[in-house]
Amino acid sequence: MDNAAAPATSTPGPTVTRSQIAAWGLWDWGSSGFNTVIVTFVFSVYLTGTVGKGMAGISAATWYAISIGVAGLLIAVLAPVTGQRADAEGRRRRSLAIYSALVAITIVGLFWVRDDQHYFFLGAALIGLGSIFFEIAAVFYNSMLRQISTPANIGRVSGFGWSMGYFGGIFLLLICYYGFISGDGDTRGFFDVTTAGGYNIRIVALVAAAWFALSALPVLFKIPEIPPGPKQRRVGFLASYRLLFRDIATLVRSDRQAAVFLLASAIFRDGLAGIFHFGAILANTVYGFSAGNVLIFGVAANIVAALGALVAGRFDDTIGPRKVIVISLCGLLASGLIVMFLSGSGAFWVLGLLLCLFVGPAQSASRTYMARITPPGNEGQMFGLYATTGRAVSFLSPLLFALFAGIFGHDRAGIAGIMLVLAIGLVLLLRVGTPTDRALEPTSAR
Repeated sequence: MDNAAAPATSTPGPTVTRSQIAAWGLWDWGSSGFNTVIVTFVFSVYLTGTVGKGMAGISAATWYAISIGVAGLLIAVLAPVTGQRADAEGRRRRSLAIYSALVAITIVGLFWVRDDQHYFFLGAALIGLGSIFFEIAAVFYNSMLRQISTPANIGRVSGFGWSMGYFGGIFLLLICYYGFISGDGDTRGFFDVTTAGGYNIRIVALVAAAWFALSALPVLFKIPEIPPGPKQRRVGFLASYRLLFRDIATLVRSDRQAAVFLLASAIFRDGLAGIFHFGAILANTVYGFSAGNVLIFGVAANIVAALGALVAGRFDDTIGPRKVIVISLCGLLASGLIVMFLSGSGAFWVLGLLLCLFVGPAQSASRTYMARITPPGNEGQMFGLYATTGRAVSFLSPLLFALFAGIFGHDRAGIAGIMLVLAIGLVLLLRVGTPTDRALEPTSAR
């Protein structure tokens, strides 16, 4: 960014404490209330497989995909500008509070989505809105990374956050499954909750909302607000887009490394998402896992990914995030190509968990790389662009998975499509160098 546009620094000082880092990580822990329970494993399955079952014309799954697609488009449009305005107005913490509250409210709203087709569009709309609010909240959350870390420990702090997200997902999923879902008959789970009208799943939504809301509170009390940026950056909403486009053009001209990294990370992050999106499907349809074994594998996969993120955080601080990402992507490509040619649940247990071991480090180090190359004070806008570029290419893994599976007539071939996405991201990443932390540069050099 140009000197005139550079807001006040948010570089952490000596007052950063372990309690602040823990409070920041708890937001990631609580995010599993939305990501793991609502979007991935529980409520989305209930919505498409039970509430919308047998819908005439367009299927429930297709309508749900449309809702998520529209949400993704709005995220891509809104994320950079909302991040930019929070930087300029000094309202990063306030913005995180507002959007976290909106996420919790949309999750609570899902309690009224009964097992009846008339409630399907309410559920799809609420999850779509929740996705928008969550991704924008994540922009402000990620932009706080530099506030609660130093250039010497930023990798470990980022890895801690990612691991908290994984561990939180495991813990909450087990609570929901054994407390409200497991078993047969008209009542389910340890608490013997009735299934009438989908009540046991609707109760899970309330649990997920409470889990997220309570976990999001500590960061709002522990992390101080940033100072506002220069007055010339505080402009109206529509004018914010003109300022955004100007800054993007400046970024491309003056910081090619940051521009290429945004593209590379968008692509390989989509490949990482593809591993989780299609992993459970492949385990069931190709490698013979039962539904129960898929859940057990999911828990094990999250544990391995969390441990990988924790360990890699230390290497991130010593050898740099670029090397961590390169090693992780190479490990993913090797494991993925081997598992593609093997059969049986045993092979998938070993190599599938090996894949997950490399996913956590790649995700965590990518966030660290972005934080290091961001000019102090521009974190909200840059992480908004980080979210936008990710959304812009989010079709790659699903499209290439479907393409390869369709050409070769087997879901196993879809793995090659995901590996291709990771390989493209790796090639682009090799074109950028090891990042120099912008927080260490003299002010005049920014």
